[in-house]
Amino acid sequence: MATDTIKSPAGAGGASGPGGLRRLLLDNGALTALIVLVVALSALSGDFLTADNLLNIGVQAAVTAILAFGVTFVIVSAGIDLSVGSVAALSATVLAWSATSEGVPVVLAVILAVATGTVCGLVNGFLVSYGKLPPFIATLAMLSVARGLSLVISQGSPIAFPESVSRLGDTLGGWLPVPVLVMAVMGLITAFVLGRTYLGRSMYAIGGNEEAARLSGLRVSKQKVAVYALSGLFAAAAGIVLASRLSSAQPQAAQGYELDAIAAVVIGGASLAGGTGKASGTLIGALILAVLRNGLNLLSVSAFWQQVVIGVVIALAVLLDTVRRKAGATPVVAGTGGGPGRRRQAATYLLAAVVAAAVVGATSLLHGGAQTAAQQRIGLSLSTLNNPFFVQIRAGAEAEAKRLGVDLTVTDAQNDASQQANQLQNFTSGGLASIVVNPVDSDAAGPAVQAANRAGIPVVGVDRGVNNAKTAALVSSDNVEGGRLGARALAEKLGGKGTIVILQGQAGTSASRERGAGFAEGLKAYPGIKVVAKQPADFDRTKGLDVMTNLLQAHPGIDGVFAENDEMALGATKALGSKAGTSVQVVGFDGTPDGLKAVENGTLYASVAQQPRELGRIAVGNALRAAAGEKVSATVKVPVKVVTKENVAGFGG
Repeated sequence: MATDTIKSPAGAGGASGPGGLRRLLLDNGALTALIVLVVALSALSGDFLTADNLLNIGVQAAVTAILAFGVTFVIVSAGIDLSVGSVAALSATVLAWSATSEGVPVVLAVILAVATGTVCGLVNGFLVSYGKLPPFIATLAMLSVARGLSLVISQGSPIAFPESVSRLGDTLGGWLPVPVLVMAVMGLITAFVLGRTYLGRSMYAIGGNEEAARLSGLRVSKQKVAVYALSGLFAAAAGIVLASRLSSAQPQAAQGYELDAIAAVVIGGASLAGGTGKASGTLIGALILAVLRNGLNLLSVSAFWQQVVIGVVIALAVLLDTVRRKAGATPVVAGTGGGPGRRRQAATYLLAAVVAAAVVGATSLLHGGAQTAAQQRIGLSLSTLNNPFFVQIRAGAEAEAKRLGVDLTVTDAQNDASQQANQLQNFTSGGLASIVVNPVDSDAAGPAVQAANRAGIPVVGVDRGVNNAKTAALVSSDNVEGGRLGARALAEKLGGKGTIVILQGQAGTSASRERGAGFAEGLKAYPGIKVVAKQPADFDRTKGLDVMTNLLQAHPGIDGVFAENDEMALGATKALGSKAGTSVQVVGFDGTPDGLKAVENGTLYASVAQQPRELGRIAVGNALRAAAGEKVSATVKVPVKVVTKENVAGFGG
C-alpha cells in the first residue's frame, strides 16, 4: 500500500516526452479508458465531440465529482460514506428553507447549509471513531436520518432556491458553466489536502495500516472525525450546486448518488481497501460515468441497457483494482520499461478499455434502433419506467413514432429531477428536432427546458406541465380534477359517511401534490367522510402493501382507501385481502391494465383513468408538428374518466 502511495506522485512528476506519456497512461488506467471511450463515442455519434456537448458533460459530472472528492478522503482512509447523497439533499433544503421561509440572509443561509453538511460528517466520524460502529452502518443510519430531516423540513415539497445562489447553475461569459468551475476548485482543494497537508498524509497512513499509524503516534480517532467532516462539507457543496441547477431544493434529490460517488472513486484508481487514491483519478472516474450516460443517450440506447453498461464498467474498475494491486507487488526499476507486472498491468488496462468501448458500441448497434439520415429524431424523457402508467405512455409514443417514421429516443429519469435535467441537456446538445418531457417535478424541469428553448428546440409536456419555461404544448389529464372525481366516487360509494385512509405518491412530485389537493377539495362536499390517516407509499405496489398493512393495525375498521395511483391501490387490496371490494372500498388512479383488471374483478371499486397510451400518442404527434413549424394547441386535454365495474368493459385505455 505504502509503495502505491509514494509511486503515484513520483510517476506524475517524472512524466516527459513519449516515454512519460506512455508511463502516464499505464499508471492511470482510468485515463486510458476515458480516452478510448471518447474516441469510440466520437466515431459512433457526430453529436458527441462538440464544444457544447463537452461542456454539457462537464456540468453533468460536476455534482458526482464534488461528492466523490469528499468520498475520496474517506476511501483513502479505508472507510466508506453512504450518506453523502442524503446529506447533499438536506444541506440544500436547509439553505432554501432558511432563506425563503425564515427570511435568513442568503450568506448566512449558505453558511448554515455548509455547517449542516459538516455536522452530519462529524456525527458520522464520532460514531465510527468513538462509537466503534462500522462505517457502513454509521453512514447508512445517517443516510436515513438526513433524508428524513430533508422531508420533514420541506414537508415533502420542493422549495424555491434563492435567485442569487441559483446563479451557481448558470454560465460565466455565456460559455463557461459555473458548476464546472466549482468542480475544478473543489478538485484542487482535494489534491492539496491529499498531497500537501498533514491530514492528507494521515489518511494514507491510516488506510495503509491503521494499527501501524496508531503506533507511530497518529491520533487516528481524531483524524477519522476530520475525514468524515470533510466528506460532509463536500456533500453540502454538491447539494448547493445541484439545487442551483434545478432552481429548487428537492427533498428527494441525489438518491443513489452515493453509489455513483463511490464508483467514481474506485474507477479513478482508489482501492476500497484504503491507502491509495488521488483527486485526478476521482475526477476521471466521474467524467467516465458522465461520458457514458451522455454518449448512450446520444446513441439512443435503451434506458435499461444504459444501467447494464454502467454496471459492467464499475465491475471492470473493481477488477482492475485487484489486478493493479497484484501487479504492484512486482518491483519496477526507474528508467526501465517495467517488468512482467507492468506489462500485465498495461495489457489488462488496454483490454478493459477495449471491452468498455466494445460494450458501448455493441449496445448502441443492437438496441439503439435503426436510424437513417432522413428520419427526424425526437426525445422522450419519462419520470420513471418503474410504473405501468408511464410504460403505457412510452408504448403509445413508440407506436405513434413508428407510424410516423420518427426515430424516438426514450430515457428513464428514475424519479430523479437532476438525472432528468441531464437527459434533457443531452437531448438539447444532440440536436433533436423536438423533445417530449414528463417532468419528475414541474419546477425542477424548468432550467433544462429553458436551454432547449434557447436552442430553438420545441418542447412538449406530457401528463405534467413545466414551470418557468416555454412549451409548445401540454398534453395531459387534469390531475386535480381527477382527484375530485376520485373523492366523489369513493364518497358516494360509502353513502357519504365513513372513515378512509389515503396512500400518497412520492413526496415532492407534482402528480402527488395535485391529486392529493383535488381529492381534499372534492371531499369537502362530504363532511361525513373522515380521513383517519394518510401515508406516502411512493407510487409503488410493494410499498402500498406494506404501508396499508401497517395502517390496518391502527385502523382496522376503515371503510375506504384512496390511492394516488393504481400500483399503490393494488398493494392495498393485497393487504386488505377479502375485505377489498366488500367491507372496504378502494379507489385508484391511472387506469393501468392491472388496475382495470382489478376493477373488473371487483377488488378495486374504481380507477380514475387517464388513458396513458393516448397521452403518449398525442404528445409525439404534437412534437412532430411543432418541429415542422406547424401551430399546435397550447393545451391538449385527454379526458379522465372514473372506471367502475359497470363501464370497464367498454373502456379503451
